Amino acid sequence: MKALITGASSGIGREIARQLSAMGIDVILVARRMARLQELKEELDGNVSIISMDLSDENSCKMLYERLKDEEIDILVNDAGFGVYGFFDETDLDRELEMINVNVKAVHILTKLFLRDFIARDYGYILNVASLAGYVPGPLMASYYAGKAYVLRLSEAIYGELKRKKCNVHITALCPGPVPTEFNQVANVHFFLKGMKTEKVAEQAIRGMFDEQRVVVPGWLMKCGRALTRITPVRLQLSASYFIQQRKTK
Repeated sequence: MKALITGASSGIGREIARQLSAMGIDVILVARRMARLQELKEELDGNVSIISMDLSDENSCKMLYERLKDEEIDILVNDAGFGVYGFFDETDLDRELEMINVNVKAVHILTKLFLRDFIARDYGYILNVASLAGYVPGPLMASYYAGKAYVLRLSEAIYGELKRKKCNVHITALCPGPVPTEFNQVANVHFFLKGMKTEKVAEQAIRGMFDEQRVVVPGWLMKCGRALTRITPVRLQLSASYFIQQRKTK
């Protein structure tokens, strides 16, 4: 098998690359930072390819597909992404648009292009990294939360379509809670809750993907949080989200 993993230079993407490689799966790693990718390549056994690419550029996403479409990719992991913190009227527009391009547009493009090939072969797995944030509105990180909601609902809708087609292609949305990664430094925040280790998140994500789960929410505490979103009024969700986001800067 062969897996394409974006955002592989750090965090969840890097750990998924490690675990898939340990399973004997060839991996193609994509991120902006070539030095980080080279370090990871030297660490892993088996067949590892690395590609330095900025997925905030729509044309780069399409070029990545064109470059790899004949490689017969079996697994696509869309993990690339980052966050922007602050009141919506105060955050930098260009930075937010860059975030939307990476977190939403790149996921949309790569999912669509590789999904078509997977359906034609009647085989393949897609793992889209969303977030528990996709279940609620997120004051102080409004665009990030909205983007993760897009990834979650897009993945779920495609899951439903694939069931209708009765094909052997499967898509899973990964919705973790806080995870100690470089996300914090990029967004200039820190989690006030203890995050789940990337190793555990990656392990549950991979298991859930191969088990053909629609959504994977790692950890019992986050599963409880997800359940609460179903019964909590939006007004209370807004207050709770603002409290949580505000605490990230303390």
